[in-house]
This record gives sequence, structure tokens and C-alpha cells, in this order.
Amino acid sequence: MTGPALWRDLRRFTDARVGLGRAGTAQPTSAHLDFQEAHARARDAVWSALDVPALEQALAPLGLPVVRVRSAVPDRRSYLLRPDLGRRLDNAAAIPRAPGSIAFVVADGLCAMGVQRHAPGVLERLVPALPLPPGPIVIAEQGRVALGDEIGERIGAAAVVVLIGERPGLSATDSLGLYLTWAPRRGRTDAERNCISNIRPGGLSYDEAAAKAAWLLCAARGLGGTGVALKDEMPATALPAP
Repeated sequence: MTGPALWRDLRRFTDARVGLGRAGTAQPTSAHLDFQEAHARARDAVWSALDVPALEQALAPLGLPVVRVRSAVPDRRSYLLRPDLGRRLDNAAAIPRAPGSIAFVVADGLCAMGVQRHAPGVLERLVPALPLPPGPIVIAEQGRVALGDEIGERIGAAAVVVLIGERPGLSATDSLGLYLTWAPRRGRTDAERNCISNIRPGGLSYDEAAAKAAWLLCAARGLGGTGVALKDEMPATALPAP
């Protein structure tokens, strides 16, 4: 019984599929059905859509201008097949100027559920800790991370923070990612941004994500850059006891 007991103990600390057991040369029926359900949930999450009016209402207490835009993607299927279109703004997008600010882009990405649930909570904690004045919050439908470069450039922002739904997995279908880019402009590469990933109740907490983002923005301001030039040297805190 030592082996099974150890697997049970390990499962207390992870959502990963460990110690599933077997039935002959295959998985047990329960494990197989659980996998199929998780796969279906992940597929559904990819096709989920933002409830923009509800998101605007959740962001209203921050007291910042909220703007709604779309990428050049015409529909969700095109979004999945043409990532390049998700990196470009629709021609009709109108975005206010706020030079020298830190702008925010809230985009559906590959998991709108994660954005809907977690973006307001992260911003509630991050905005008061910013090293520069906050700019507008731009809600972008059918957006990819690089869409923030064009938005930040139009705003004239010192930096842009993109909050976007991450690709759902079999254990997490509501994960939020946060991408920071200093001096955003079209043509920036992923090597020029910093990423904070797995923001959700079962992963990185809102407080931890906001503290990390604020530290990185302060460091980016002093360095004048993000990405590979900016190392995450934020002092580590002790992990909570299990």
C-alpha cells in the first residue's frame, strides 16, 4: 500500500494526472472519461467569447477610460487560423492619446473565460501600484499579445500591459497571462516583453501577479526596456506550507 498512498499524497499538491492506475494495458475507465471531459472543456474554452458589457461594468470602479476595439479578425474561426490578423487593429478602431502612461489591453486571447474572471481582480491591485500614471483600458476582441504594441503606440504609452487568456490545458481552462512591453510600437518581438503566466485561483494569485507586474514595470522604467534585457530579480518570498 506504500505506492498508492504516495500517489494519493502527491495528488494533493498538483492538478496533473499522476498515479492514474491501469486496467490491463489501458487506463481505468474513470481516468479515460475524466480525460475526455477535460479535453472537451478545453475545446469549449478556446471558443468562449467575452461578455464585454459585463467586463466594462467590472472595470468601472477603477475610474479609468474604457475603450472597446476589435482586431482585424472577422470571426473566431479566422482568429484560430490567422494569428497574424489578431495582431492588427481593425481600421475603424479609435483610441485616445495618453502620452507617457501605462496602458492596459484586456484581450480574449485563447481563453476568454480567464480574462472575464481574473482581469478585473488583477487590475484592481495593480493600478494603485503603478510607477507611472495609468492610461486607458482597451478591451480588445479577437486579440493576440502583439495587438498591444499597436494600441500602446497609438496611445503614446510608456509601457503597455496586455492581460490575455492563455491557451487552455487539461487541468486549467481559465488561466490569465500578463505581458509587459516598454515603449510599445508595431514590430516589437516576444523577446522584448516580459510574461507573468498562470494567473488563477489554482495558480498565481492576483496579489502575487500584481506585485510582480509592478516590480517589473518599476525596473523597466529604470532600465528603459523589457524582455531579455530585464531580469526578474524581485526578492522571493517563502512558499506557504502545504
